[in-house]
Amino acid sequence: MATFELILALLLGASLLSMFAGAIAVPYPTLLALAGVVLALVPGLPGLDLPPDLILALFVAPVLLDAAHDMSLRDLKRSWKPVLSLVVVAVGLTTAAVAIMARVFLPDMPWAVALGALLAPPDAVAALAVMRQAEPPHRIRTVLEGESLLNDASSLLIYRLAVGATAAGGLTVSDAVPAFMLVAVGSVVAGWLLAKLTSGLIRKVSDAPTATILQFVTTFGVWLVATRLHLSEVVTVVTFGLTAARGSTLSMPADVRVSSFATWSTVTFVLNVLAFTLIGLQLRPILPALDGGRHLNWLAFAFAILGIVIVVRLAWVLLYGIFHSDDPAMPGAMTRPKALRAALVVGWSGMRGIVTLAAALALPEDFP
Repeated sequence: MATFELILALLLGASLLSMFAGAIAVPYPTLLALAGVVLALVPGLPGLDLPPDLILALFVAPVLLDAAHDMSLRDLKRSWKPVLSLVVVAVGLTTAAVAIMARVFLPDMPWAVALGALLAPPDAVAALAVMRQAEPPHRIRTVLEGESLLNDASSLLIYRLAVGATAAGGLTVSDAVPAFMLVAVGSVVAGWLLAKLTSGLIRKVSDAPTATILQFVTTFGVWLVATRLHLSEVVTVVTFGLTAARGSTLSMPADVRVSSFATWSTVTFVLNVLAFTLIGLQLRPILPALDGGRHLNWLAFAFAILGIVIVVRLAWVLLYGIFHSDDPAMPGAMTRPKALRAALVVGWSGMRGIVTLAAALALPEDFP
């Protein structure tokens, strides 16, 4: 009952904070995370302890499907170069840079690439929540939403391989690359097939509540199928959403479409509330670890990692803006100053959030 009361209080507080954030023109996730930090300092409050697998499925799957459903394939194809540079190059550079920095502070740490991989992806929940409030130019939003759909996939695949390699005692590049490609291709095929199999059923339902329930069941069902098949849940859900959206939306009866869209908006807001508050609440178990003589070393480690994560993303995006300012797909293109300003916005939009938190919590107990 105490946890239930806490959730009700969080939802009430989040509604008030959301209204306050709108009045002062600040994205509400920022205030929610700070509220979580404040709650973490209050003694005696119950915690929101959820299993890592549940965190990813509960908070990430619906947000990804909602974003994939709204995404324009035409805009995504037009912006594929900057999106791919963020999904592949920026994630790879961040993974390597964090791994190197980790070894500087902890020379005996094996497979520091796992740490780099879980810190590499800007969070889809955070990015989309902020972007939809900040209302950036259309091209910038297209790049950031396209990145948010796919960057979790590349980073979590690297993370999974690194954790598996640690458990197995090692993994060579010749083993890792085929495994990476097999999972990626298999996830796309699975998402496409599942969309084709389920879209027809949902289109035939004329009752709005039933159709909405089926949408949520299939969303989580696709995630669970991908988990059972050891595929990338993110790639599978995104492919499923992009494929299903092309054929199901216009064929829905109007009342079903209006009702389901309103329900999805409400549910994703509630999930955002709990997700960002959960991030702030993680300060509670961290505080005891900072007591004692080594706390300055851990704080220095944390700020060094924070700095390298921000600098690597900004450096790569600005370099891309300099060398591709004439690319019509580059957000804010046409002139180099505009391209660089847009690149600065994209570079600063690399918030980390619930995916990184869940990946950290999902590390095996005996992981170094």
